[in-house]
Amino acid sequence: MSTIQLALRNIAGSAFRSWIVLLCMLMVAGLYLSTTMILGGAQASLELALERLGADIIVVPEGAESKVETALLMGDPTQVWMPADKLKEISRVQGVAAISPQLYLSTLTGASCCSASEMFLVAYDPDSDFTLRPWLERHLPGGLDLGEAIGGNFVFVPPDEQNIKVYGYFLTLKGNLEPTGTNLDQTMFFTLQTAKDIARLSATQAEQSLVLPPDSASAALVRVAPGNDPNQVAMRILSQVPGVMPITSPQLFQTFRLQIAGLVRGMLAVLTITSVLCLVMIGLVFSMAANERRREIGVLRALGATPSYIFGSLLAEAGLLAAGGAVSGLTLAALGVYLFRDYIIRSLGMPFLFPSAPVLVGLGAGGLALGLVGVGLAVLLPALKISRQDPAAAMRD
Repeated sequence: MSTIQLALRNIAGSAFRSWIVLLCMLMVAGLYLSTTMILGGAQASLELALERLGADIIVVPEGAESKVETALLMGDPTQVWMPADKLKEISRVQGVAAISPQLYLSTLTGASCCSASEMFLVAYDPDSDFTLRPWLERHLPGGLDLGEAIGGNFVFVPPDEQNIKVYGYFLTLKGNLEPTGTNLDQTMFFTLQTAKDIARLSATQAEQSLVLPPDSASAALVRVAPGNDPNQVAMRILSQVPGVMPITSPQLFQTFRLQIAGLVRGMLAVLTITSVLCLVMIGLVFSMAANERRREIGVLRALGATPSYIFGSLLAEAGLLAAGGAVSGLTLAALGVYLFRDYIIRSLGMPFLFPSAPVLVGLGAGGLALGLVGVGLAVLLPALKISRQDPAAAMRD
């Protein structure tokens, strides 16, 4: 009888203990994968959001920092304004190489003149833009014309419609940006000219007019000239342009970064405690099982089974149970995070990007390997002890 066959027979003959080991490994593996996916996905979302922003510094009206950060990351509609004169002052600051204004708008709530309720809208200046331009140059060489828009990954034209309606204005969706895992995936982008056209026609086509303060912007994206430190340029903007607050890219989304750091500490503590308790439980279960099988193992030794054969069968039993529990836990965790990702985002108050298939497979393989190693260490001492016992003494017990 091979060690695998003996291990399978022992598993079938000790169903209760086997289920305990399986459930322990299911819990540890599932908690590991869900923790890794959520924390890693949240960090990936922040990095992609910064990459999509594509600016060294973002300048917002003083006091509007948290509103703009939440809007850019979570897609929460907001309306903040600063005079266009501020843009000219910022452009004259030493170290500023390029500046591009953006308007932050939103659709109406529950209005028939808007295809989607409270959708975050971003209007940009195509002449000075350097954030959307790389995507447009790859996919839409001609850029966006009047009445055209591009959307995040989850923006789509309603069924049986040919356009997206915003304030009664029909926008043509020309494409979708790559997913970021943030609510920017549900944001729509169009030019400042289109925004002004929507505002002009909304007075007669919408339930409520879109009002754009003249010569205003919600934020200014700044690219720093080569050889300049963004932090120093930001300090110059702060001291030379009153009424605005510059935020460098590393400082952007600090609230969310601190929230992620807190989650990392909390979830790692829970994962560590759960893993230790489960591995101790598995070790105790195998110690009890080994003691109960003393006679059986003594008979096997008397019939010629070597200590290595006994030791291998116990490790094989542990490995099969660990693999079964880990695979089940990993599968359930991946499925649960995928199905409830929107609920998780709302509960945590931060976005996360679901990993790609290769990354998910890699995480699963890592979880399986850690589970096998952990269980192997947990049963190592009981397996060594029982495999080295004297056959005659074991049969007398």
